[in-house]
Amino acid sequence: MQLIDIGANLTHDSFDRDREAVLQRARAAGVSQLVITGASREHSPRALALARAHPGFLFATAGVHPHHAVEYTEECDAEMRALLAQPEVVAVGECGLDYNRDFSPRPAQRRAFERQLQSAVDTGKPLFLHQRDAHADFMAIMKQFDGQLAAAVVHCFTGTREELFDYLDQDWHIGITGWLCDERRGAHLRELVPHIPSDRLMIETDAPYLLPRTLKPMPKDRRNEPAFLAHIAEEVARDRGEEVAATAATTTATARAFFGLP
Repeated sequence: MQLIDIGANLTHDSFDRDREAVLQRARAAGVSQLVITGASREHSPRALALARAHPGFLFATAGVHPHHAVEYTEECDAEMRALLAQPEVVAVGECGLDYNRDFSPRPAQRRAFERQLQSAVDTGKPLFLHQRDAHADFMAIMKQFDGQLAAAVVHCFTGTREELFDYLDQDWHIGITGWLCDERRGAHLRELVPHIPSDRLMIETDAPYLLPRTLKPMPKDRRNEPAFLAHIAEEVARDRGEEVAATAATTTATARAFFGLP
């Protein structure tokens, strides 16, 4: 069984002590390829460097998360475009809007998002998107780029039924994480995942965040890692009424096609 983790924050400092061991455990658990999330000026170049150190296994995105939107200057735009020119960088992002935390002012978030959408138009690379509590503005900004974008995945989808169908109506892809396993916040996702067409569904850990709460035994440090993607695949398969092998095969094929992976 082969799995692809489309979103892991492997440049996070919690992996500094054992990153190679984490990658070995991922391989042993059936993860054949990983896309490392680039989410800031600091971490996007690191994601590329890590991908280059593991050719064919690791790939990267390059972008600025809405939390860091104030970083998105002209110099930052030039840096991101230089990263996006590299073959190991397979998507623009993580980018989007986050009105839940508002770590950056909303006007700055919208400006940074629009600049990165233009980069996606110019490079022809797919988008790795983030949206939290900002659906109306998110859709309005995306609408400005109708017909110009190669493809898009709404990563770590946690939203409502209405939001899901708005995304599917645009032919966007959906990334499902261990949020599904959180009985406090994610129970509604179990009813929604059967509605995602198999050629639009991908899975991800968002490691080191979002450790699946149904994982047994729990790691002592409560750190999520790509090896736990197999557990997420099992949960998604159960909710979709599929064999795990079928969910693994379709999500892997979808991810390879979306990101252009070998």
